[in-house]
Amino acid sequence: MNAVLSRWAGRRYLTSWRGIDVPSYTAMLYVGCVAGVFAGAAVGASAGLDPSRVAWVSIVLLVPALVGSRLWFVLEHSSVFRAEPRRIWRRSEGGSALHGGLLLSIAVSIPLLAAVHIPFWRYWDAASFTMLIGLMFTRIGCVMNGCCTGRATSGRLALHLPDHRGVWERRIPTPLLEAGWAVLVLAGAAVAQATQPSAGTIFLGVVAAYAAGRLLLEPTRQTAGTGGSRANMLLSAALMLGASVALALGLPG
Repeated sequence: MNAVLSRWAGRRYLTSWRGIDVPSYTAMLYVGCVAGVFAGAAVGASAGLDPSRVAWVSIVLLVPALVGSRLWFVLEHSSVFRAEPRRIWRRSEGGSALHGGLLLSIAVSIPLLAAVHIPFWRYWDAASFTMLIGLMFTRIGCVMNGCCTGRATSGRLALHLPDHRGVWERRIPTPLLEAGWAVLVLAGAAVAQATQPSAGTIFLGVVAAYAAGRLLLEPTRQTAGTGGSRANMLLSAALMLGASVALALGLPG
């Protein structure tokens, strides 16, 4: 595994095409979005939704999802971007936070789903698969780019990885752990989907599970203890609590 990581970790550019360097983070983000949209459409179809409409809505919602994710990341690292505001929309550097994208895309989806006559909760059950698959690929992009890295450690749970400055150390592999957690949550969602649960159950379960994992992983980040990290933990706790209470009360079904 170390040999594979040594080859791919810190590889900021995946390839070069006609003299144009393709950033690894951007490439993995694109692959995750495409794979996620197809997966969400397939899940939506199995629930009786029009897959083409589900895919169309997901593509439209990618805009607020990407904008919200980037803005939340910028807020987390406000001191850096305040000094260099031109870097705010420089996607080749990586940097996004799922929380911001989730909240903004949910808000935008309310009128959008009503306009195309897709039930809100059924759509977000399907979109849960889109989110998780997108997260998996994006976190691999983080490892390649060196962003969202774990803190240095001498413990056993460590791999030789770089940060965004290219500094290599034995670190907790936070992005890989988050990707692994996304795989487990995805598997649980797939099992739940097969039982045809009430609308909204899968989405709320995914939100609660992801937020719980994020609470555990946030302290392992290199930025642990900063203002942005504390904000992430507070929002994760709020999402986990809100989704868990809704599930316990049998909402929304």
